[in-house]
Amino acid sequence: MPNCTTVTEFLLLGFSDTRQLQILHFVIFLAAYLAALVGNLLVITAVTTDHRLHSPMYYFLANLSILDLGSISVIVPKSMANSLLNTRTISYAGCVSQLFLFFLFSSADFSFHTIMAYDRYVIICKPLHYEIIMNRRACVQIAASAWAAGVMYSALHTGKTFSLPFCHSNIINQFFCEIPQLLKLSCSDTYRRELAALAFSVFLALGCFVFIIVSYVQIFTAVWRIPSEQGRQKAFSTCIPHLIVVSLFVSIGGIAYTKPVSDSPSPLDLLAAVLYSVVPPLMNPVIYSMRNKEIQVALWKLLHRLICSKNSLSIFLS
Repeated sequence: MPNCTTVTEFLLLGFSDTRQLQILHFVIFLAAYLAALVGNLLVITAVTTDHRLHSPMYYFLANLSILDLGSISVIVPKSMANSLLNTRTISYAGCVSQLFLFFLFSSADFSFHTIMAYDRYVIICKPLHYEIIMNRRACVQIAASAWAAGVMYSALHTGKTFSLPFCHSNIINQFFCEIPQLLKLSCSDTYRRELAALAFSVFLALGCFVFIIVSYVQIFTAVWRIPSEQGRQKAFSTCIPHLIVVSLFVSIGGIAYTKPVSDSPSPLDLLAAVLYSVVPPLMNPVIYSMRNKEIQVALWKLLHRLICSKNSLSIFLS
């Protein structure tokens, strides 16, 4: 029988043992984090301050930006701090919190991607029924259900994972606490149940992805009938990047959570984790918002108000 000891901390995977490369990793992650932070905060600010953006699409978009902020904030600052301080440790409680919050934000994030695809389907394919189907009460209930499902889903997986005894090692071959890596450290046979639950979760995500694909096929079919070439190009330029990001998240995340965990650190595993955990929060504001004229107008008006307020304050003080 394995000799199980109480684990009080874990060792995360570092990007490099070379000090110069550690600083480079810190700078790259800092730039990515700040870009995601600014982009998502701008979206949230624009949606909440401009009454013309108080519609279902932008309401869901604001929720998505909050989730993107949460998911990238849970893992990237810790990895940056470890590189800067030349350490690899994360406490047991810190690992539990990181896993729970990342799973919560990621699962709810994907739920909102599915909801937004359905919202676009209704507004393009059933415009006469849009206000009835996507009324204010329905939108609030849908959003609350996505958040609640994310909390329960994350609590289930986190609870199952950390109920297992860890005795093989405390070294996690990933730059954040990831369920497959933690299951590899378990010395209990019951970890296979959590593996089965993870596999079911991946199939559930694939089901949502199929729903997104079907929704966009219906949207593309309707858009193709638009006589305006400019209108078609606008719809395609918005929808196709969304499909690319969602496909990236589902495919790479699905592979990372279902393939056998390697015994030694793999650069491909590290790259895959960066692609499905860091890239989507960075790209979503660009795809959904920064190319959106209504968001741009709202941000320019907000900037104009801030400049006017600053000038008024300067005149008053002088």
